[in-house]
Amino acid sequence: MLTDYLTAQNIMFALLACLILGSAVLSVLTEKLMHAAFYLFLTLIGVAGLYLQLQYEFLAGAQLSVYAGGILILFLFAIVLVHHIGERSEKVSLRKKAMAGIASAAGILVVLATLFIYQDFGAQQAAVANAADTFAGGITMQQIGNVLLGTDKGGYLLPFEATGILLLACIIGAVVIASKEKEDRV
Repeated sequence: MLTDYLTAQNIMFALLACLILGSAVLSVLTEKLMHAAFYLFLTLIGVAGLYLQLQYEFLAGAQLSVYAGGILILFLFAIVLVHHIGERSEKVSLRKKAMAGIASAAGILVVLATLFIYQDFGAQQAAVANAADTFAGGITMQQIGNVLLGTDKGGYLLPFEATGILLLACIIGAVVIASKEKEDRV
């Protein structure tokens, strides 16, 4: 019955899903760039909440620190340096809106087809998770750190450093573009 589904976990999931979907739609539909960045921030917070609900504390922390904390701050710096804060974005042509609608519909069709093809995927994942829980100790933060910053086979130190260099290049590029735009105005 309905009362079987009205658990605190399901209600929290519904609230987080509404937050994610609502703020994601508002992020795309708003005309002001700072508002879009704020709605993106709310979306990222909601995703971190879903990770916490799944008891993936490390992923929730990474979501908050890397995406909500780092990447979004880079977006805000780029917006502030390149555009005027209160400036509205340019109007999108009807042709671009139609292409975006077609691409969105195609994405929805792919997701629905995948759901129908792999209907028992959730049950398989639950079985794998239950089997993983039987191992003694589970995965520790030390093991995650060793894999992320390891230099041996399977380590992710090189991609981690490459991402840091890429983000630094983005910051430098934003500063250069902003300084050239400021010179053009003077």
